[in-house]
Order: sequence, then structure tokens, then C-alpha cells
Amino acid sequence: MKNCIVAQSGGPTSVINSSVIGIFKENLKQKYFDNVYCGLHGIEGILNNYIINLTEIGYENIKHFKYTPSSGLGSCRYKLEEFNNCNEDYLKLFQIFNELNIEAFFYIGGNDSMDTVDKLSSYAKEINSHIKFIGIPKTIDNDLYATDHTPGFGSAAKLIATTVLETYLDSSVYLNNGIFILETMGRNTGWLGASAALAQLDGQPVADFIYLPEQVFNMDKFLEDVRRKYEEQNKVYIVVSEGIKNEKGEFIVESEAMPHDEFGHKQLGGIGDLLKEVIINSGITSRVKALELGVMQRCAMHCASLTDIEEAFNAGAHALELFNKGYTGVMVAFKRISNNPYKCIMEDVDVKLVANEIKYFPKEWINEAGNHVDLRALDYLRPLIEGSPQLEYENGLPVYKKLI
Repeated sequence: MKNCIVAQSGGPTSVINSSVIGIFKENLKQKYFDNVYCGLHGIEGILNNYIINLTEIGYENIKHFKYTPSSGLGSCRYKLEEFNNCNEDYLKLFQIFNELNIEAFFYIGGNDSMDTVDKLSSYAKEINSHIKFIGIPKTIDNDLYATDHTPGFGSAAKLIATTVLETYLDSSVYLNNGIFILETMGRNTGWLGASAALAQLDGQPVADFIYLPEQVFNMDKFLEDVRRKYEEQNKVYIVVSEGIKNEKGEFIVESEAMPHDEFGHKQLGGIGDLLKEVIINSGITSRVKALELGVMQRCAMHCASLTDIEEAFNAGAHALELFNKGYTGVMVAFKRISNNPYKCIMEDVDVKLVANEIKYFPKEWINEAGNHVDLRALDYLRPLIEGSPQLEYENGLPVYKKLI
């Protein structure tokens, strides 16, 4: 008997479950595996034997899973030690894998998850295990190295652009409209913040300013920009990434009291409120509103990109093809052929190129003033938000499926 196991790790996205269904449905066609197991709550859950058999559940009982947002298998932020330092987790994991006759492990996640894939595949080679380890990309931050983009980003970008457009309209109805600040996620990269440039009316972006972590943020220059724009048009719309930094490379909202996750990343948030107070205290205007989108960016299936959903699904299916070819220690990656018409193919990359690395938003796509993005960003972003899913509704709400 030959089986596989799939798990999810890191922050959720709107389309992460589509990759699970991609694996499952492709296996129904190709019949590589007798059973598709799921590890609940990632590596951490597998270590605790939180495992279900998707094959026994059956496709008809999980068909809505493709269009269910967030990590339907549960997630974790569990960091494996180097096996040369401590192999306790490795011994336990491989014992579980062998007991279940696992031939392949598919891990859906970001750069930290690819670190796990890298460590497990390296350990498998060390002990001459036949098990294959393959990564499937996901992250709304779009910061995975060696791939054009990541599943989850397109839907988050669509939600952000739509929200910018709608809140701009809402905040522009008075004679004195004041200043509106929208805060996006993005600890180290500005891909999410840049997607606000997609929101346009009559061919013009509605966001006056977009501030990204890749560009040094100067508070004095910021206030000067805002004051000038407010005097010109009696309203200002600002988009800011949570991770903007000063000239020392420090987060603007940084403090030693901030909590960290298991991988040492500081938990950010609150830059919108901080800038709101700075603007009010500067005397520009007291009419300032700030909106932090928060987790909406990673769980809004109602505003998801159909392109994103289908690419996530296809990434899962492609992972099976890589297994069939004998690959291990690789991640499914996207290679863009053209923007218009949009064409993208899937390939494989060594997870060592991805693990713990960061793909930054190109600085050359940021304008000279450092407060907006140019047309190259729009050309890159537009294809990723195309299409809308035809969701099934019940009593006016989408039908979703959760497995935990």
C-alpha cells in the first residue's frame, strides 16, 4: 500500500485549501496513492498523531473545501531543530510516516514551511529513506523567493484594491473629507500595500500615497506630502504597509515589548493609528480615520480571485506530478511567460533557494518620491486578481467546509 500525507503551515490564505483539493482530485485521476492523509495543524499536529484520511471521507463530502478560506486542516508555526543538533522530532515523524506507509509528504506553506521541507528531505537522504518531500507555495505576502508569485496573494490583492476603492468612495462624500489611512499587512515586503494601486477611477489611482517597507520612511517628508496634498484637494487617501521602516531599518511601530512568533518575527500592527495621531498632532486636520484590514486580507473568499484559486489548485496537482518524476526537496513554483495575455507555467525549484529567504517588492517599481508605485507594478498585479468564483450559497451565505 502506498500513501501520501498533506499538511498546512503558517498564516492562512483564502485559497490554501484549493491546493489540498488539487492533490486529492489529481490522485483520484492518476491513482498514485491508495490513501491521501491529512496532518491537522501541520508538523506539530502530525507529531501528536492528529491525522485524518481524506480518501475515507470521500470527495462528495469535501467538494466545498476548494472554495473554503483559511487553513481548513489547521496550521502551526513549529520550527524543527537541525537534525544534527536534535533528531527527536525526526525519529518520531518518520516512525509515523512508516507506520502509515507514507511515500510522499506535501507541505503547503511559506518560506518557514519550506525550511521544514528542506530539513525533512535532507534527513531522509541522510537515513536513505524513500519518502519524498515537496513544498507547495502559499502566502498572501507574496515574498517567496524563486517564484513569480504565490497562491493567496492574488486574492488578498483583490480584497485590498476593492476595499480601497469602496472606502475611498465612502470617505469622499463631504465638503471637508479629511484624511483616510488604510493599513495593510506586510512585515518586510510591500506587495500587499502596492496592490492598492489597482483601485482606480477614470484611469487614475484613488490612493494618493502608498508607503512600502522597501522604501525608507521619513516622518517629516510624510507630513510634508500629506499637508501639501490636503491643501490641494481637501482630502487625502493613504495606504501604508504595517512594516514600514526608518533610516536605521527599524519598524516605525517597533518596541521591545512586541511579541514574537516561533520563528522570531515581531508581531506588527498599529501603524495606521500611529500615523493618524501624528497627523492630528501636526495640526493638518483633526478629521483623520484609520482602518487596519487585519485578517480580512487572508480569509475573504467572497472577494477572491478565480485565477488565484485555480493556480492554487493546479499547484497541488503539479506536486503529484513532481512526486511521480521522483523529485524531493523541491517546491512548486510559477514562471510568468507574459502579462497580456497572461500566461504562467509551473516548474520546480530547490527549497534551499526558498527557505528563510525573502523576495522584496522591486525598488525600481517605486516612484522617485518614494510614496507610490509605477505602471510596471500594475502590469504585474492585474492578471493575478482576474475572475470571481461561483460560490454555492445557503440562506444567503457561502457554503464552506472545515475538516478540523
